[in-house]
Amino acid sequence: MNITLRILEIVLPVLAIIVFGYVLGRMWKPDMRVVNRLNLDVFGPFLVLANLSDKGVDLVSLWPLVVASVLIVLGSGLLAWPFAKLSRQSPRTFVPPMMFNNCGNMGLPLALFAFGAPGVAGMVALFTTSNLLHFTLGSFIVNKHADLKVLLKSPMVWATIIGASLGLSGLHLPDSVHAPMKMIGDCTIPVMLLSLGVRMLDVKREDFSNSLLGAAVCPLTGLLVAGFVATWLPMTKTQIGLVYLFGSLPPAVLNFLVADYYKQEPEKVASIVLVGNIASIVFIPFGLWFALR
Repeated sequence: MNITLRILEIVLPVLAIIVFGYVLGRMWKPDMRVVNRLNLDVFGPFLVLANLSDKGVDLVSLWPLVVASVLIVLGSGLLAWPFAKLSRQSPRTFVPPMMFNNCGNMGLPLALFAFGAPGVAGMVALFTTSNLLHFTLGSFIVNKHADLKVLLKSPMVWATIIGASLGLSGLHLPDSVHAPMKMIGDCTIPVMLLSLGVRMLDVKREDFSNSLLGAAVCPLTGLLVAGFVATWLPMTKTQIGLVYLFGSLPPAVLNFLVADYYKQEPEKVASIVLVGNIASIVFIPFGLWFALR
């Protein structure tokens, strides 16, 4: 199947759910605070735990991707910081979406298309590492008063620790436990996208110029760091391809939920995320070209 058509098949449903959330918001004006809290503290942790404890994932062989994820996240943030200053935006608003990309609902299906089952396992490692950094370092960037004790109580952090421990030990949850966890975790992505659509009602027209900047900075800085990582870390061909794919992804919807939780200009972050995911139709083919060459 043509790569462009496959990308459209992945991106268009994402945009469709966001638009549905926008229409829903205009009709009902729902209060999404409780829903967002459920997503951060219940649905999201079950998604991470279910993926990490999956019987088909060998975490030990994926250590280069864990290191790669850390380097790309940190490197993208450092490269994006000057752009925030030049565009007179708060780094606490602009930089996190440049660091933490859409490796869940966009990265996982793209990895499956490009590399099959091994690609999914590798993207899970990248996704989980990025999420752990998001809920620790990312929270401190968004809110300098974030309490480490509160972060350590985060269900997402503990889901990562427990899931990684299970995966590394070779122990696996019985299907009767894993199946309902996965069902709950599968709520995460559509609920995130609906919430983003509702929040788009608060986006101001002047925010879109800065969003266009973010739409370019996120994948370009990611690809730049990915190129460095690919030449330095000992990785298989599939892992190198996954690193390039990971670097090319747009901002994650989770950035909006974290910004909304800490009240750090969530409407601007929502605009950055939305425009970035639309622009991914242009940038992801570059990542796939590097990944598949």
